[in-house]
Parts: sequence; structure tokens; C-alpha cells
Amino acid sequence: MSEWRRFTGELAGWTLGHGPRLVFVHGFTQTANSWKPIAAQLAANGYESIVVDQPGHGESSAVRTDLADTSGLLTSQCGEGVYIGYSMGARLCLHAAVLHPQQVSGLALLGASPGIADDIERAARRTSDEKLADKVERIGLEAFLDEWLAQPLFAGLHLDDEQRADRLLNSASGLATSLRLAGTGVQDSLWSRLGQLSMPVLAMAGEHDERYVAIGQRIAASVPDGRFEEIADAGHAAHLQDPDRVVALLRNGLTDIHW
Repeated sequence: MSEWRRFTGELAGWTLGHGPRLVFVHGFTQTANSWKPIAAQLAANGYESIVVDQPGHGESSAVRTDLADTSGLLTSQCGEGVYIGYSMGARLCLHAAVLHPQQVSGLALLGASPGIADDIERAARRTSDEKLADKVERIGLEAFLDEWLAQPLFAGLHLDDEQRADRLLNSASGLATSLRLAGTGVQDSLWSRLGQLSMPVLAMAGEHDERYVAIGQRIAASVPDGRFEEIADAGHAAHLQDPDRVVALLRNGLTDIHW
């Protein structure tokens, strides 16, 4: 297969393969490279895979936009396709589906949240996100990554040297801005709008990621055409722990898309 090629637009992006389009969006502290192994497998099976760096991350570090505005950048740059996101990237893909549904023919979400519906809880999370933003600016990227990955949320996740080096391509200022503009605390809740989504929606979560298992099940039940899949013996970053299982779930889910 040919090499990854630059994909022009305001967000740094790369494309591989030819066929129906898949757009992959990474989570907080990652870059587009985190999705490339999975995206490449699907490109080898007759799809065009596009991976992008989110605002505040990687080569999009200087882009400063919130989730709603980023969903416009993303869909105008990448066009119609299936949007596949992990964690923060899943929240961005949900915004794309709600705000630009004509561009989203299918949605696959791993470790996703439509936001916090309760105003008091959302305000508390906003305060927590601001403290995290202050911390990454104060202690620096490398120390922040050590603390971030030591959370129970990522128990069982072991990064190799290449994966860690990839996260170190980010900057403290970029991650801080991402938290302030696109953290869960500043995100409007999309729970009440899930019923508007007419495209097939695949929600996924790792077996040990109990909070997001419950949220994923609720997402699948809230949309007209939804399905939930649990990934055995995996945590929040299930696509890094069991990429082959995620590929299999995506392949199966893509058969439901009307291109």
C-alpha cells in the first residue's frame, strides 16, 4: 500500500487508501498517529482513511477552537464519510453529527460522552479542567503525561517508546488551550439531541471502563439506529489495548452504512 499523504486543510491531516471515506479523530494528549494502525488496516480493505490532529495537538497545536467550531472545520475539510472518534475525539465527532449531519453518513464512538447534563456537575468539571490546564502549564508536558496516564482510567494501558514519543509531540500550551476550549466542562450537553441522529451509530467501550460502558449503552439506546459493543478485557483506551477487536467491530459496523 502507498504511504500516508498530506490532506490539505486548517487541521493537520493525512490520508491513505481509496474508497468510501473514514475520518479518525484522536483523544486528549494523543495525535493523529494514534489511529494510524487501525486506519491503515481499514484502508487496505477498500476505504480511504483520514486521520487528523485536533486543535491544540500535534501539528494543529496553534489552532484554537471549541468543539462546535472545530466540528465545522473538520466536516468542511474532510467532507462526507463515517466519523470515528475516541474520548475527546468522540465528543468532537458527536458535535459533527449533530451540527453537520449531512456530512456524517455513520458514527463510531469509543469511550464517548455527549456531555454533562447537570449544570452544577458541569460547572464543577469546568473548574477541574481549568486546574488541569494550569497544571500542564506549570509542570510541563512530560511530567503532566506521567500523571495523566497514571489515572485509574488508563489502568492496563502500557505505551511503547514510539507511542510515548508521539504524545511528546504535543505542547503544554496546546493541551492547556484544548482543555479550556474543548473540555467536558465547557461542552454543552448533547443528550437531548441524540434522537435527531438518523445515521447508524456504533458506541463502544472497554469492559473495565465501567462508566463509559454505561454511557455507551445509553447512547445506543438514545439514537434511532444505535448499537453498543463492549470490548473484553480492555479499559478506556481500548483501541490501543486491542486494536484487532476494534478493527473487527468497525468492519462489521461499516456494513450497515448506506454510502
